[in-house]
Amino acid sequence: MVVDNTELLKILSRESLPVFPSLEVASLEKFYSLPALNDPRIDKLPYSVRILLESAIRNCDNFQVTKADVEKIIDWENSSPKLVEIPFKPARVLLQDFTGVPAVVDLACMRDAMNKLGGDSNKINPLVPVDLVIDHSVQVDVARNENAVQVNMEHEFRRNNERFGFLKWGSNAFHNMLVVPPGSGIVHQVNLEYLGRVVFNTDGMLYPDSVVGTDSHTTMIDGLGVAGWGVGGIEAEAAMLGQPMSMVLPGVVGFKLSGKLQNGVTATDLVLTVTQMLRKHGVVGKFVEFYGEGMGKLSLADRATIANMSPEYGATMGFFPVDHVTLQYLKLTGRSDETVAMIEAYLRANNMFVDYNEPQQERVYSSYLELDLANVEPCISGPKRPHDRVPIKDMKADWHSCLDNKVGFKGFGVPEKEQDKVAKFTFHGQHAELKHGSVVIAAITSCTNTSNPSVMLGAGLVAKKACELGLEVKPWVKTSLAPGSGVVTKYLLQSGLQKYLNQQGFHIVGYGCTTCIGNSGDLDESVASAISDNDIIASAVLSGNRNFEGRVHPLTRANYLASPPLVVAYALAGTVDIDFDKEPIGTGKDGKGIYFKDIWPSNEEIAEVVQSSVLPDMFKSTYEAITKGNPMWNSLSVPSASLYTWDPNSTYIHEPPYFKDMTMDPPGPHGVKDAYCLLNFGDSITTDHISPAGSIHKDSPAAKYLLERGVDRRDFNSYGSRRGNDEVMARGTFANIRLVNKFLNGEVGPKTIHIPSGEKLSVFDAAMRYKAAGKDTIVLAGAEYGSGSSRDWAAKGPMLLGVKAVIAKSFERIHRSNLVGMGIVPLCFKPGEDADTLGLTGHEYYTIDLPSKVSEIRPGEDVIVTTNTGKTFTCTLRFDTEVGATLTFELLVYLSMLVELAYFDHGGILPYVIRNLIKQ
Repeated sequence: MVVDNTELLKILSRESLPVFPSLEVASLEKFYSLPALNDPRIDKLPYSVRILLESAIRNCDNFQVTKADVEKIIDWENSSPKLVEIPFKPARVLLQDFTGVPAVVDLACMRDAMNKLGGDSNKINPLVPVDLVIDHSVQVDVARNENAVQVNMEHEFRRNNERFGFLKWGSNAFHNMLVVPPGSGIVHQVNLEYLGRVVFNTDGMLYPDSVVGTDSHTTMIDGLGVAGWGVGGIEAEAAMLGQPMSMVLPGVVGFKLSGKLQNGVTATDLVLTVTQMLRKHGVVGKFVEFYGEGMGKLSLADRATIANMSPEYGATMGFFPVDHVTLQYLKLTGRSDETVAMIEAYLRANNMFVDYNEPQQERVYSSYLELDLANVEPCISGPKRPHDRVPIKDMKADWHSCLDNKVGFKGFGVPEKEQDKVAKFTFHGQHAELKHGSVVIAAITSCTNTSNPSVMLGAGLVAKKACELGLEVKPWVKTSLAPGSGVVTKYLLQSGLQKYLNQQGFHIVGYGCTTCIGNSGDLDESVASAISDNDIIASAVLSGNRNFEGRVHPLTRANYLASPPLVVAYALAGTVDIDFDKEPIGTGKDGKGIYFKDIWPSNEEIAEVVQSSVLPDMFKSTYEAITKGNPMWNSLSVPSASLYTWDPNSTYIHEPPYFKDMTMDPPGPHGVKDAYCLLNFGDSITTDHISPAGSIHKDSPAAKYLLERGVDRRDFNSYGSRRGNDEVMARGTFANIRLVNKFLNGEVGPKTIHIPSGEKLSVFDAAMRYKAAGKDTIVLAGAEYGSGSSRDWAAKGPMLLGVKAVIAKSFERIHRSNLVGMGIVPLCFKPGEDADTLGLTGHEYYTIDLPSKVSEIRPGEDVIVTTNTGKTFTCTLRFDTEVGATLTFELLVYLSMLVELAYFDHGGILPYVIRNLIKQ
């Protein structure tokens, strides 16, 4: 039945909500009906916007969510171009361990702060379901070995025992929190196959599943028709505690698909093509919604692959509404028939289901794109950015142009006389050689592709054909296979293809992100020396979603994203400097050249093995056991207290200083006076540059800190694994070895110039000198500052270094929000201006005048920045929320002030939440 809520009717100014015709599903009890509103505007809304509307209606209390917010969403066609702000309450929150550990650290620390301020620490508890999947910690220490999974997991637990114990404590100490143990799979595949509800049934109330996650590829769930996207860890923590997320009502790009993929073309080729198209179209901050007759030709796994890479094309979501393909997938993955029937009935009743067998009502979109799937061709992307797509047929020419081009996103600046250099070395007694473009890492990895049976089994077929023809991957290529879940292993074994992957060195190394996030492990010393001693531009080919320089491995400067079958093909070739159409991959056992076409499977071959090998029972048996853990996890002993006992000697879990000396009175807004520039950047500084997740360099400030505390170098682990320790992470801020800082005149690395002394120091040491002298700092940057992973430490770290403001040409959406959440002022240069055009060197002192009262600050207002050299310029203040209308004192914090300005006034989002919870 439709919910009869008198207050809701008053809020919506409707006289009545008619009861929707009864449905023949016993569990269909109560829901908020969109058709019952009888508003013709709703019928034209994109499906993704209907989910926002249902959430606003269900949560409408005229306090956190108002009548005006509901009307804005209903009038989306007219209101979204005005960039209006709406609150959104997701149904659940998704975490992985790299971002989950600092989130649980923050929650534990907030409990302590509540205690100290006289509040009820039990109020710090998730109010919505929180799922945390431990998948980011496993490293490829051992590869090309039958025992790799077990050995790598033993290393993982040895390194991360304290972190894992802390998370296990959190799963007991906090209500509503499920922790999926290590070795279970990649968070987004587990979300797709198991955690995703599609429709919630909470005490008989039905509503759409929606999720925000602390990993930018949370968008993968959009392929299942669940609205989900990445947010910063601090935003996620607020959402857990019942705070509405403030977001701009997005424009929605309608992306029409027609036709079908040609033979030999994979979902990876499709997503790289879509990524390039959408980057060119411009979709930052928007939803993309896919529709058209081509949808029926895409499997759910293909859709999830496209949705997964939303961050790479810049959209908040890449959304696929629920249809019959979705329902079939839900049944395949072990959801019960009753659950699937309930999902279909509810979504049909609420006009959220697409039935392509029925006439389609035209929906309105902000803009439109179209792709004929038949036009997609095999491709890869690289060597330094996900959207730099290269058709396979053009790869050799593109590689040589990259060698020729000056250093940049598509260039390495190698002099022509050095381009044919050969580095000869001995690999375990065997003669070996490397050239520019030689593949030294080939990894089937990452959430993007390891959820897709067609490309995983396709990789197995390539390996099988290569084995049968006598081709072998060179032993110095570090090959690895990290499935997204245990289901993948089952269907690779069922098909008989895993043994051929093993023969080519693609043994299973673990169940987690591995190479895609930089957990690629060490290269063999002989290979590493050959690369370093001869300055070889070595290559990695991976089935991932990120290939920013310095991310995959410090020694692979060229990193290409490719489908799993292409990863195997390039591993066999041993180089990216090859034309697959004209040059043989290698020599077969009969002495003849073997070409790409000889090992590439047809679509029919792949479909046949998928049909016979991917079975529903595999999903059921895998996920029935998933929360039972494994012996290593189950043996972890953890305290039962609700307050965490901090160990001051721990190098993994450390009490952060965010709430030190906190009082109930907000500190108020701060300007910036005579600040030094800590760093001066160009365009495309990513969160990997700001807060790297990978290995800790032996000469870094973080390494010094760990060595001083008795941590052996082999146990440094990664920055990502130490995000529960603010001391390590502050030292790891701007510690990327590929950082390009204009102060260093072309020198690459994590250094800067301390302006007063002129000394070249590590960024951390320079920042500490400024702090010791009582001096504020700022950062100058170009376009797309903070692009890449949604990484809260990329905001927390600069705050701990004393950065008060970032002045950039533009910001990535999540990162800008994270900066505000940590009390850092985001400012944008005016269009056409940047530090260079304004003649700024970064050696100036910067003063940013802001009003002392938060009520006098307006988002988007012009702010004057002055320097001690007499230069003055105007920037746009990037607090992106709008004013509410209620003026009563009790609602001042929520409605009269801008939400982000309220965070700024309180010194950050977490102090804001604590003070408001105590007041409540």
